[in-house]
Amino acid sequence: GNCIGRGQFGAVYRALNLVTGQMVAVKRIKIGGLKDDERDMLMQEVDLLKSLAHPSIVKYEGFIKTEGFLNIVLEFVENGSLLTTLKSFGAFPEKLVVAYVVKILEGLVYLHGKQVVHCDLKAANILTTKNGNVKLSDFGVSLNLKVKESDFGAVAGTPNWMAPEVIELKGASPASDVWSLGCTIIEMLTGRPPYADLLAMTTLFRIVEDERPPLPNNVSMDLLDFLCQCFQKDPALRPSAGALGRHVWIKRNFASRVRSRKNFALKICARYTTRQLHTIIS
Repeated sequence: GNCIGRGQFGAVYRALNLVTGQMVAVKRIKIGGLKDDERDMLMQEVDLLKSLAHPSIVKYEGFIKTEGFLNIVLEFVENGSLLTTLKSFGAFPEKLVVAYVVKILEGLVYLHGKQVVHCDLKAANILTTKNGNVKLSDFGVSLNLKVKESDFGAVAGTPNWMAPEVIELKGASPASDVWSLGCTIIEMLTGRPPYADLLAMTTLFRIVEDERPPLPNNVSMDLLDFLCQCFQKDPALRPSAGALGRHVWIKRNFASRVRSRKNFALKICARYTTRQLHTIIS
């Protein structure tokens, strides 16, 4: 089918399963130049990824290996990425950001529990459904491909979302994803990631040298505290994704959402008889 996206490591196409009629996405990765051991490592990682299953993770349906390409078959997510939504509608209000962050954290908790680090968390790699749910994509495999395709001594990928320890080549960890989450929140609030105006090498230097990335204006104190937790320079001091899910910024916003839903339900119930409500529900 048609191309629905292009990334650093390949293109993604819409595809139709000619047996079941299921609509899927197929990511084509060129593997022609890889050595046998590199191909084996890549296949092992893809095999791990397709075994993961969670509502906040794009499902890996399997893969098809052809001459020169690895075709990864993925769940098709109809609305595309959060980056596409940002470009269409502009920066998100804080209430919407917290709704997205809850789902992102659920996905990260699952991945980290499976010993999988996303390594490339940003709006372009977070897909949205028509109901407003989010699903993480492009994790795990992207790290191996960056190692394979980058020049010696160079840092691959866009640096704006990278944790300082990754830039310093100390290795990625679940804590690195937490840093990237903070950068993604800034991206959702402002439409751009931290240091968007700087050149790549200057950005790398600033991430390592600054106490934390510049924080956005006109947001709640709870959110500022949440971001400061994400941007602890020492990865050992950053909260886990699970701990961030219990942060006051999350709790307060979702307590108000629950109250508003209850109030809405009470208003609906007041308008109709019990028989009418049963008819509406059925």
